Amino acid sequence: MSYTVQFADRPERVAVEIGQTILEAALAAGIPYPHGCRSGNCGACKSELIDGDVELSPCSDYALSAAEREQGLILACRAVPWSDAAVRWLDPNETAAHPIRHMSCTVAGLGQATHDIRVVRLAIESGGPFDFSAGQYAQVTFADLPPRDFSMASQPDEAEIEFHIRTTPGGAVSPYVAGQLSLGETVRVEGPYGAAHLREGHRGPIVALAGGSGLAPIKAIVEAALGRGMSQPITLYFGARAERDLYLEDHFAALTEKHPNLRFVPVLSEPDGETERRTGFLADALAADFIDLDGAKAYLAGPPIMVETCTDALRKLGVRRQDVHADAFYTEAEKAKLEAGA
Repeated sequence: MSYTVQFADRPERVAVEIGQTILEAALAAGIPYPHGCRSGNCGACKSELIDGDVELSPCSDYALSAAEREQGLILACRAVPWSDAAVRWLDPNETAAHPIRHMSCTVAGLGQATHDIRVVRLAIESGGPFDFSAGQYAQVTFADLPPRDFSMASQPDEAEIEFHIRTTPGGAVSPYVAGQLSLGETVRVEGPYGAAHLREGHRGPIVALAGGSGLAPIKAIVEAALGRGMSQPITLYFGARAERDLYLEDHFAALTEKHPNLRFVPVLSEPDGETERRTGFLADALAADFIDLDGAKAYLAGPPIMVETCTDALRKLGVRRQDVHADAFYTEAEKAKLEAGA
């Protein structure tokens, strides 16, 4: 048995099987539904329930507040239909609608960004071309390992796809990338996915915040904004634990020389000793640097706690919730814990 879901402003009617979420059915049908964590914690798939009944599995108040529920909003990743339904995802004019590609690639380049972040560059052998918006991610499969989501650090028009992959101790995939992946290996890539992409029509200030390997999509967003001649003030904060966790400083220093509207601010949360750099947490740096950010757009990527605290700080500075575009990097263990708690 299944129910039919209609998506506003789109012609498709999708069958959703009993127990399946709206997001799962939409993605299986090739619909580029905005989404992020897929576990009810980021809010990227927030949608309006126009008609019908759904059962909404537990999710964080950060992703969907009680007031939003009362207004008829749902999270597609947590919504299981109990009747035929109609939904409309938020900001339909801002959705990045690119065809989902299933590509076979080869490893064309390997590098070390930090002690625990590896740079992987892939050449597309079949299944392309790969069009995406800066800030999106793809599902990547190495060898016979489980697929994982990684954000693109490269631009859509580059010949190779670049990923920054941090090693998670005890992980099933990242240790392989760190120690065994070699040039010429075949890698499968599916995508693009994600709603935390650059909004090119925005003309107000931009605040970009990256934690660890979250610099990958933020790098892509900032480079795309500058490449498209977006001249508004752009402030990029890069949070890292210590000196050894910083990377691409020379790259962004060169960009600030070329583009006076860009400001690059590294912040260390756990410096090894005395330092002349900014220290503390990114949320505190925001609060210290700005009084009012009304009219700004913010792009965030990195650990969930960083995304959550910085989102709170941005909201206090006047940034509207719909102008915060975040990609929280959950590990598989964190996702499992969230699912168990649900």
